[in-house]
Amino acid sequence: MRLLASVLILGSALGSAAWGEPPQPSTLPASPQPTVFAPGIISTGDSETTLELSPDGKTAYFLRNAPNFAFWTIYESHWENGRWSRPEVAPFSGRYMDADPYITPDGKLLFFISNRPSDPKSEQPADNLDIWVMERGPRGEWGEPRRLDAPVNSPANEYYPRTSADGTLYFGSERPGGLGQADLWRCRFQDGHYLPAENLGEAVNSSAEEYEPYITPKGDMLIFMAVGRDGKQQADFFISFLRNGAWTPAKLLGPPISSPSGKEYAPKLSPDGKLFLFSSTRSDWKPGLPRRLTTREYEEKLHAPGNGLGDIYTVDARLLPTGP
Repeated sequence: MRLLASVLILGSALGSAAWGEPPQPSTLPASPQPTVFAPGIISTGDSETTLELSPDGKTAYFLRNAPNFAFWTIYESHWENGRWSRPEVAPFSGRYMDADPYITPDGKLLFFISNRPSDPKSEQPADNLDIWVMERGPRGEWGEPRRLDAPVNSPANEYYPRTSADGTLYFGSERPGGLGQADLWRCRFQDGHYLPAENLGEAVNSSAEEYEPYITPKGDMLIFMAVGRDGKQQADFFISFLRNGAWTPAKLLGPPISSPSGKEYAPKLSPDGKLFLFSSTRSDWKPGLPRRLTTREYEEKLHAPGNGLGDIYTVDARLLPTGP
């Protein structure tokens, strides 16, 4: 019941201080060009994606991935003494494939996806990814993860859970009944439970693969990641707006957010709405250099952000379109 109560108050929380002016660390400049987030601490040259900030901006969750993207783990860092602390594997992660952390703006729930077993007596990973949730305890600690039941989860993979102000849960899924291999869906929250999943329709979904939906608190703008859409084989961002009860045809987000050859992941706005946060495999490597690099210089560049494995970026949210 506590979980249901927390979801029910999302609307009031999103409409008040949670989306007002929480303190934001000074490492989040509003820049007209994408800026690497916390270089050398969180964005390190390893494969890092999917940044999630607590409502006060002082706790960061993100993914640190195997180079071949075959395993993901959620890391945690804290803003302390004017800088981000050395990231560590989050207490609830590290054994199974966990990804896509999301904290509700009231700070009471943390959603993520995982292939951990739903049966507490089993230690074997599940053969699909499901959406899990944790409630914050009285001392600020996260409770035990709980797998959401149907109609949210299905026998197929689910991805990237995010909510609008009324508690509606948006997510990607490979369940049957979609337009492609993976589509974007939503489950409205009513009378303490989730209603059957609704496909977001042809204006948003396609015969390609749509995975990661970010929905604004008002539920009127959707930014999502898709693969193989509009003839582009890489992962790119698309945007759609809710107008008169219908989604406008999704359009590709252009530069500087999108990159010519890199893959873009995990779109979202910062808690104060001023920054657009995302992940990208864009690289600053060029076919020729102005001079010969020493061994030390070359190896430093190999293991630094911008090497193409994946980094987390911020950019001024005012660069986003405001309408179709």
